[in-house]
Amino acid sequence: MMKLGAVILAAGSGQRFGSDKLAILLKGKPVWWHSFVAFRDHPLISEVLVVCSDANFASVRQLVGNEGEVLLGGDTRLASTVAGLWKASQIGCEGIMFHDGARPFVSADLIDRVSQKIFEGKAVAAAIPVVDTVKTIDGPEIDEHLDRSHLVATQTPQGAPTEMFALAITQGIEGVTDDVELLAKAGYRTHHVMGDPANFKITTPQDLARARALLGSESRTGLGYDIHRFSSDGDRPCWLGGVLFPGETGLEGHSDADVVLHAVVDALLGAISAGDIGQLFPNDDLANKNRASSDFLVEAVRRVHRAGWTVNHIDIAIQAERPKIMPRSLEIRERLAQLIGVELERVSIKATTNEGLGAIGRAEGICAFATASVSR
Repeated sequence: MMKLGAVILAAGSGQRFGSDKLAILLKGKPVWWHSFVAFRDHPLISEVLVVCSDANFASVRQLVGNEGEVLLGGDTRLASTVAGLWKASQIGCEGIMFHDGARPFVSADLIDRVSQKIFEGKAVAAAIPVVDTVKTIDGPEIDEHLDRSHLVATQTPQGAPTEMFALAITQGIEGVTDDVELLAKAGYRTHHVMGDPANFKITTPQDLARARALLGSESRTGLGYDIHRFSSDGDRPCWLGGVLFPGETGLEGHSDADVVLHAVVDALLGAISAGDIGQLFPNDDLANKNRASSDFLVEAVRRVHRAGWTVNHIDIAIQAERPKIMPRSLEIRERLAQLIGVELERVSIKATTNEGLGAIGRAEGICAFATASVSR
């Protein structure tokens, strides 16, 4: 059987989208990754290549690992096609198909249909019928009505025997917008197989919202706990939940020892399986000496967002004989909501004494528990 390679084109600039859409996360992975997995796991595909931009090369290389090849693309679609074609030829692919990395929902059945045509020695594109009435326009006026029974909307994957692409490239054809157009302009007869309406291209923010709705959401909950003894230094400030308690004895610790924020940080990191506060901000690092714990929380939230998660809710329980927490609970909630970037109603706090039991009951320190719920 013909050795078939797939090239994921992921070097686009996303100008119409307004940012690099291919780097946006869907269920925690970049948009291009979902189509990469579809081709990687397909039994007819021998090699998978990803063509990306220089800015994303390191992150793409890390995700692909040893399961595929990563190549630098060019400034145009054709330049990226050439890069993929060159590498596919070098590793002995006799047939090749190209797929737009902005189409994350390519199915195994669609890959089957395109593959079979390539095995038959044909140039082929996935395509779906045009269902809307289509007209041409001249300025603001509608001009000509087109017969949609003769129209299709092409998708990817598109492909052909590698030799066809190699010969077409030598003709110096420019200005093409997809791969079968290149072959058609080179004189080859091109064919289509039935595409898939679900195999849509993410071009606008509305497309991204549709993609996320199709994938559904995932929720997780993290637990955080911290405890600090009161400091013997009477001048040490007391910070709880990012709020200063004047006149109260501070807590002992390498940073400002804000036991509440530390618990929240650990809850957030736990929810996304990203370690704990001690790993991110070691207590033997002089840079963290007396550092504001609000810095730790901001970094934890940044990591949550970078991994594609949204903070839904924070719930905190504080155990302390002193100071009295609840009279200032609204201030703490407002400060946390500001640092995390959520509405006030998404932050809950409560406090209790320990009824004189244990170290907390003897007013030797304060402890805090926190849970964080996140989703993506």
